[in-house]
Amino acid sequence: MTGIFLQVRLASKRLYRKALLPLVNGNVIQHAMRALKEVPVSIYALLTDKASAPDLRQYAEKEGFALFEGPENDVLLRYCRAAEYYHVTRVIRATGDNPLVSPALAREIIAIHEKEKPDLSHFVDMPLGTGIEVVETEALVKAEKETNDPYEREHLTTYLYRNSNKFNVLHIPCPAHYRFANTQVSIDTREDYECILELYKELYDGKPIETDRVVDWIKRNGKRITQSR
Repeated sequence: MTGIFLQVRLASKRLYRKALLPLVNGNVIQHAMRALKEVPVSIYALLTDKASAPDLRQYAEKEGFALFEGPENDVLLRYCRAAEYYHVTRVIRATGDNPLVSPALAREIIAIHEKEKPDLSHFVDMPLGTGIEVVETEALVKAEKETNDPYEREHLTTYLYRNSNKFNVLHIPCPAHYRFANTQVSIDTREDYECILELYKELYDGKPIETDRVVDWIKRNGKRITQSR
């Protein structure tokens, strides 16, 4: 069984409570959830910490997501506990600072993953903030048992990338019409948010904004888009 697990917490250091910043017809986390709802899976869950849960619950319920509370900084353990709770054998990992996550890219990488059967799959070379990762629960459980590195426990798939001798990881170039490397539409700073807010005002038409339209917008507004860090 496959689940979309969207991780979010509100105590972000660079831009406090950024997941609740308003965009057109909703806020950042709502737009991420709405995009991911267009990807057919068995479970949709917002994974957060105890402190953030009260403020996020209403939005999760409104968008049809379950809410799961786990450790604040040990994201790897949070995911493993959620996978066990929901009986999920495959996880679609997304993050709450990416309102422009692409449903189309997600569906495509899931199809490739199901065919190739690696431990972890992801597209590369699209704008940072539009993609997801597909990872087998068994691989996450193995990572959780083997690493005590705080960085690897806070950043879910880092241990898998760093241990390619133990895990089969697919790095796949994204479809050409979505390709625009070295740019990002993830929200980390106030400047990022203002840029994405402008993009939404220009492009939002009541449904998730797909990456080909985002790429076109970046090309027209290249000097105003934040470069990936």
